[in-house]
Amino acid sequence: MKVKKNAIVCVSNDLVTDNRVAKTCAVLKELDYNVVLMGRKKKNSPEMPPRNYQTKRMHLWFEKGPLFYLNLNFRIFLFLIFKKTSLIFSNDLDTLPACYLAYLFKPKARIIYDTHELFTEVSELKEHPFKRSIWLRLEKWIFPKLKTVITVNESIASIYNQKYKVPIHVVRNIPLPYEIQNEGANYKSLGINEKDFILIIQGSGLNKDRGIEESILSIKHCENCVLLIVGDGDIIPAAKILVEEHQLSKFVKFISRRPYPELMKITQMADLGLLMDKAVNQNHELALPNKLFDYMHAGTPILSNRLKEIEKFIIKYDIGIIIEDVTPERIANSIMAFKENKKLQHELKENCNSTAKNENWLIERLKLIEAIKQ
Repeated sequence: MKVKKNAIVCVSNDLVTDNRVAKTCAVLKELDYNVVLMGRKKKNSPEMPPRNYQTKRMHLWFEKGPLFYLNLNFRIFLFLIFKKTSLIFSNDLDTLPACYLAYLFKPKARIIYDTHELFTEVSELKEHPFKRSIWLRLEKWIFPKLKTVITVNESIASIYNQKYKVPIHVVRNIPLPYEIQNEGANYKSLGINEKDFILIIQGSGLNKDRGIEESILSIKHCENCVLLIVGDGDIIPAAKILVEEHQLSKFVKFISRRPYPELMKITQMADLGLLMDKAVNQNHELALPNKLFDYMHAGTPILSNRLKEIEKFIIKYDIGIIIEDVTPERIANSIMAFKENKKLQHELKENCNSTAKNENWLIERLKLIEAIKQ
């Protein structure tokens, strides 16, 4: 009888809405691994939906800052060191120190590192040079020693390859094929009118420099439009205050984080998906965010700031509109021009639907399988 291999997948979030990690676990199951997915449980974390593999969510003493990362890595290391495993799968730099140290104590195990972004280039670290220097040192110590590394697009892969001379597998975070539902989410339950022109911003990282504030203020110049902001992040409390200050509560609706199927039902209701990340650092400039693919798979055309990887994808498949700068006026002008152009709405929506048939996880997962089997 064949003995199954064990894989432990580590991530720093609460697991509920991390679809990349969920798809990774599904592929590992497909390859006949016993899978344990390890993350954390925050005070406001939703309950875990059923999975066909084991999940473990840690209660940590701290929510953020250096003590959080120390606590997170200590707990991951302790868990890994006492568990029999043939594969340690680390997601992003904030879990890599613990995963790599545990790997050193397990000569028969492999380690795979999936870096979802240029971690040391995020705004939160660029503004704190000392913290960034610590993460850079950790990355420089561990990265060149890794044999299997995965990332989300060719531009980021090229940067890491040039920096550390390590071959990188590119596995984009594209959704499974999404079947457009006959009925989206309930308009009334979301507090919107079916006749409104619906705009959406969604994601689990609605933070600084994502163009949230400018998108909110653009609604002042948009007739019969409603903006849905779905998800959570550091900017949300300030965004809610901004909405109140400008008396926009009838036109801007905040919706808390939702499980992926429900999120997609809401997304497919939208007439236009906004992607207003600012080119404040290399990480934003080269990102291919989840919401880009979610919008496309929901048949929702995209209005995006001019960012290298996003622009390349949108232009290649003609699924959206690119604007030159993130200002309330420019966003509003683009929204209203699109709202008045029914022909363009139809064309871009059709392009989204046709592109989704070829750009989906059923195809992309083969690259992940190749990396795991390497």
